[in-house]
Amino acid sequence: MTSRPQRTLRAPVAIEGVGLHTGEKGVMRFLPAPVDHGVRFVRTDLQGRPEVRVRPENAHFDPGAARRTILQQDGVQVHTMEHVLAAVAGLGVDNLVIETSTMEVPEGHDGSAGPIAKAMLEAGIQDQDKPTHHIKVSKPVRWAENGVELTAVPYSGYRISFRIEYDHPLIGVQERTIDITPESFMKEIAPARTFVLERDVEALRQSGWIKGGRMESAIVVGRDKVLNDEKLRYPDEFVRHKILDLLGDLFILGGPLLGHVSARRSGHQGHVAFVKRLKETLPLPGRRAGGPPEEWDATAIMDLLPHRYPFLLVDRITNIEEGRSIEGIKNVTINEPFFQGHFPGHPVMPAVLILEAMAQVGGMLMLNSVDDPTTKLIYGAKFRRPVVPGDQVKFQLKLLSEKRRTMKMRGEAFVDGQLVAEAELLATVVDKRP
Repeated sequence: MTSRPQRTLRAPVAIEGVGLHTGEKGVMRFLPAPVDHGVRFVRTDLQGRPEVRVRPENAHFDPGAARRTILQQDGVQVHTMEHVLAAVAGLGVDNLVIETSTMEVPEGHDGSAGPIAKAMLEAGIQDQDKPTHHIKVSKPVRWAENGVELTAVPYSGYRISFRIEYDHPLIGVQERTIDITPESFMKEIAPARTFVLERDVEALRQSGWIKGGRMESAIVVGRDKVLNDEKLRYPDEFVRHKILDLLGDLFILGGPLLGHVSARRSGHQGHVAFVKRLKETLPLPGRRAGGPPEEWDATAIMDLLPHRYPFLLVDRITNIEEGRSIEGIKNVTINEPFFQGHFPGHPVMPAVLILEAMAQVGGMLMLNSVDDPTTKLIYGAKFRRPVVPGDQVKFQLKLLSEKRRTMKMRGEAFVDGQLVAEAELLATVVDKRP
């Protein structure tokens, strides 16, 4: 995996439209944002201009509004933003402020993500000076309920597969797999329009939905033909739009995904449930309840590192820049098992364990760069070969230099005459405390 820079817009851009379900006219403005800001909605129609962050914990499903995705934070809601987030994800935008003057974001005129994406491209997309934080599918994850199924498996890029099954002769069974890039998104996905069966329209209206729906804002599928003047943009436009919806809903994870997601017969309810399953099971930053969203807690670390007590020596990862750097924390307490035998009465953490902790933090950086870290191990040093139970290790060390109380040594370790490890060491003599 090659890391890419974070991205935002070069300039602000606005879209006017009508909410698909509420019918309210509104304005949506897209504003550049700094690195590590993420994507946030701002309700400009409410006092204090409250923010709603695009995060899994803010995903909300309302059975009374089933044909839309909802974000909710501190009682403030934003509705039907899946096409907006699909454009954000498809174009690879990481940091953005999206101001909306209504609870339901205004539609992009034709029921697709095309107008939204084109507006962003006209404003310009620019790289920023930090690498992006990919959300990696590090192990298979599955969610299924009532014939609906979603899965995610490790993959070196971002791929979505979708299968729809409709009891209608004009739709029927459609399947498609697409690798998501800005180019493929604009060509294959962004223009695909939402659709509705004519037989369902009246029931939806009586339920208080699609008040802003027009023939121009969706494909209306009659008994034996498409009722719109504009015919299908693709022979399989229906499944392409389902991929668009899923792409937008998956961005609720809080950033760009690396993995292959497959869906069968799914809609927004399943998408939201799957996002929450991914948040619970993947080693994602911010899984610790109440913790900063960028941190990796111990449970997330153990999803990648095979170490366990007493040799898991990392408590938190506080920052990762993919392919560049990592920062982590080890909290040292008197209850550490090594203090029982390492200078009793003079507790000092063994230097080799400091190096081991450092290596484990580095291992997190390395494992975060491979496609499927659950199939890999990281050795904390360069060994000629591993030492395993039953081996007898013979050590040989030679003094290389001595300066005051500090000695530099070269060490070698052998098993059956074969060199298995080597290192240069520094050791310092200090006064024992009374």
